[in-house]
Amino acid sequence: MRILITGGAGFIGSHLCDYFLARGEEVIAMDNFITGSPDNIAHLKDHPRFRFVRQDVTETIHVDGYIDAVMHFASPASPVSYMAYPIQTLKVGALGTHKACGLARAKGARFFLASTSEVYGEPLVHPQREDYWGNVNPVGPRGVYDEAKRYAEAMTLAYHRAHNLDVRIVRIFNTYGPRNALDDGRVVPNLIGQAIRGEPLTVHGDGSQTRSFCYVSDLVEGIARLLASNETMPTNIGNPNELSILTFAEKINQLTGNQSGIVFRPRPVDDPSRRCPDISKAQRLLNNWEPKISLDEGLTKTIEYFSAKISRQSAVGSRQ
Repeated sequence: MRILITGGAGFIGSHLCDYFLARGEEVIAMDNFITGSPDNIAHLKDHPRFRFVRQDVTETIHVDGYIDAVMHFASPASPVSYMAYPIQTLKVGALGTHKACGLARAKGARFFLASTSEVYGEPLVHPQREDYWGNVNPVGPRGVYDEAKRYAEAMTLAYHRAHNLDVRIVRIFNTYGPRNALDDGRVVPNLIGQAIRGEPLTVHGDGSQTRSFCYVSDLVEGIARLLASNETMPTNIGNPNELSILTFAEKINQLTGNQSGIVFRPRPVDDPSRRCPDISKAQRLLNNWEPKISLDEGLTKTIEYFSAKISRQSAVGSRQ
């Protein structure tokens, strides 16, 4: 296969590049580096089946030759990122999805949309199933991301119904692992970075809000299976093991040996109280897919990655 991955230099996009290259496919990664990083794909620079194109996907996309799949992962994805780039976030969900769908249609390719659990907003149904329509504040600060992804899902299915485009949609729940950006505002890199530096961990509110964390390799495997499936409607991919943010922070302090404790700060506006996927659909349709990496194993790998990254940054800083 020849696969185009928009947002290919991002956290998840770069892991998808690795996955498909390891399977023998040809990969074209496209990114404009607003939130993606050249470091995430630097190891692929000389790979014979990898090509990088620097481009904003809200503009017309041209790719020579055939394409079997267009995987649209371009978007700021953390609160810090999409609040810093609100217009760009809305544009990549709307115009970017339009351009990527158009390319897939022109090439006769399968189109794969990376959507998000944020389409459920502050959920009134728990755990969240794909047939739940959500409870989203469209005019709140998080609305730029939530509504961009909801629109992207509508655009994708409009192309499917109007043009018979072959589509897949994944709703991604909290994912972590190497290549998360330390400064992107998501809870895992925030807390691990603080712990490695020996700082108290910041927990918002009283920490009773819940999340469920999926290690990136489990997510990528689920995505690959969904791409190969025949399911056109949205499918949740994530880890259903739910825990409170306070419990999560305590675990990070335990794994890192951080003795600085925890400090509590006010919760952000529209921060969801509970977030946990119902993955029964994925288990049923994707050859019994389910997460394999335990939280302790995944966090240990992620802590090792961030420890090495922080050490390198400190070494560079000390030489300057």
